[in-house]
Amino acid sequence: MNKQEIMEILPHRDKMLLVEEAEVEEVEGKDGEMKKVSHGKYHVRGDEFFLQGHFPGNPIVPGVILCEMMAQSTCVLLQDAMEEGMSSLFTGLKDVKFKNPVKPGDTFESTCEITRKMPPFYFAKGEGYVNGKLAVKAEFSFALIKA
Repeated sequence: MNKQEIMEILPHRDKMLLVEEAEVEEVEGKDGEMKKVSHGKYHVRGDEFFLQGHFPGNPIVPGVILCEMMAQSTCVLLQDAMEEGMSSLFTGLKDVKFKNPVKPGDTFESTCEITRKMPPFYFAKGEGYVNGKLAVKAEFSFALIKA
């Protein structure tokens, strides 16, 4: 999916749209069942609002932004569950671990999946990488609501 296709699913715009590319892949799980996994990408240019002051002389993408990038990537998996006029809202983060910093010039790549559904709530887990090296991992949840 390109940025325009992502904007048809996510309500985020301008500086808060933090997924530039996304794709959904079907893979075989440990239990032999097929599951959908999202892959998202964002190239950190260095002029983003969230790098201003975080940190002067050593800019690092804030952890909360990395979590938002993974969440947005995951939301492409919810497109079939979303009715007209619905939005996905972050409802929780759990077991977040930051392993390596993400800096300007890096391409942040996430791999996420939905782990449990209790509509309107959806639970997921994800990992984010730079050059194949783990930067962050977390569990998170969403609610689909009418805007």
